[in-house]
Amino acid sequence: MRQKAIANNIANVNTPGYQRIEVSFENELRKALDPKRLVGAQTNAAHMQIGKPTLADIQPKAYRPNDPTLPGQINNVDIDMEMAKLAENQILFNAGVKLLTDRSSVIRSAISGRS
Repeated sequence: MRQKAIANNIANVNTPGYQRIEVSFENELRKALDPKRLVGAQTNAAHMQIGKPTLADIQPKAYRPNDPTLPGQINNVDIDMEMAKLAENQILFNAGVKLLTDRSSVIRSAISGRS
């Protein structure tokens, strides 16, 4: 989702009045993984959720930040910032893929009995 948002921002760098899109996910994940946060019990579906969210409840959210500045003179998209975010996102994705590949390799080795 973040990759698509950044690509949208880059594609609209010259569109007058375009407002860039951001994606939030990491803060919600931190809340769900924080062992110090209390877990609430929801006894009725109509009740408000309290405490930390479960991992299944976490979804990335796209939003348009309230940014009145116009770094690109036409809209609030700064092409240099978007390109840096694109590179960062790609590095994080590649690191995640590498981690999952290494973990699955260890599990396959353990299942087959190889060291």
